[in-house]
Amino acid sequence: MWGQSVIIDNRAGAGTAIGAKAVAVAPADGYTLLMGTVSSHAINPAMNKVGYDPVKDFTAVAPIASIAFVLVTQPTLPAAKVQDVVALAKAKPGDISYASAGPGTSNHLAGALFESASNISLLHVPYKGSAPALNDVLAGHVKLMFDLQATALPHIASGKLKALAVTSRERSPQLPSVPTMAESGVPGYEVSAWFGVFAPAGIPAAVTDKLNQSLTAVLKTPDLQKQLRDLGAEPEFATPDVFSTYVRSESAKWTQVVKAVNLSP
Repeated sequence: MWGQSVIIDNRAGAGTAIGAKAVAVAPADGYTLLMGTVSSHAINPAMNKVGYDPVKDFTAVAPIASIAFVLVTQPTLPAAKVQDVVALAKAKPGDISYASAGPGTSNHLAGALFESASNISLLHVPYKGSAPALNDVLAGHVKLMFDLQATALPHIASGKLKALAVTSRERSPQLPSVPTMAESGVPGYEVSAWFGVFAPAGIPAAVTDKLNQSLTAVLKTPDLQKQLRDLGAEPEFATPDVFSTYVRSESAKWTQVVKAVNLSP
């Protein structure tokens, strides 16, 4: 569409901060872009000194996709819905455990937000990655987990896990019978692993608009939509202004959650 080669430059490390900072200090000409995430622009900056401001140092170009989490539990837990978990947690504070991929990860903070919004106390059990965390939930060592929908789906389908709720604004097309957290009595609750394209701050508005329009056109092609949905992701569409407002709100939300659970770098 652009008549240009696009070079993928993977900059791993520091929980997305190395790659994000490289783009923050790049020339503001629209030729250096970032595939940013909820980690790079909301969670990581709330927890650590990342060397960039997730709002001021970037131009929010366009959202790409989001992946919902799903609250899953062992079938043996006597809870058919979210409010059953809330009742159990209020009866025995700190007794119900939930697994995460580690302190400060999206599924840890999804659990922390659930605790805060429901006024309950759960036992956080951190692991070094999502795979070992999910394995211990499957084995019954830990009661709950907010797992990415993509990895939870096969275990839900086989009956090894119960799906109580999804964390997205709306019900998932992959799990249409599973309610959202908001529908389940946790109003305003929304958590997703989202992805979007960013550029350095100060790129010309005409360049931002051209990038947004091109990305939106590609995202609307049936082939790409199918590829994303096969991964458990939903394509997202928004103007640069709407996406920028969303990023600011996510940054503020996760900063508040990190402070509430006393997470340190």
